Amino acid sequence: VQLQASGGGLVQAGGSLRLSCAASERSFSGYAAGWFRQPPGKEREFVAAISWSGGSTYYADSVKGRFTISRANAQNTVYLQMNSLKPEDTAIYYCALGRGGSDQLRYAYWGQGTQVTVSS
Repeated sequence: VQLQASGGGLVQAGGSLRLSCAASERSFSGYAAGWFRQPPGKEREFVAAISWSGGSTYYADSVKGRFTISRANAQNTVYLQMNSLKPEDTAIYYCALGRGGSDQLRYAYWGQGTQVTVSS
């Protein structure tokens, strides 16, 4: 499965962005999906995850209440709506498909990443 992430960019603190991740195969709907990010000079970290049906979601404490993960299985796409952005949200954001949860090892397929920069 190939994943294509998009929607990143430069935004001021307090602003919003919506990331999208499109999958190449209809088997997308059989996988849980997740978003991870890698801040400059740091390791990649978990952001949010959603079950294959969209019925369950899970967030890192640092984004809870500001970010919303969702998916549209008919369009083979997963989204990350990011509101009230902070400079510390600056990172390369990656989407992934797999068994779900916060552990990167549970994800078999990864997108190429999209840069999000939040200015103060």
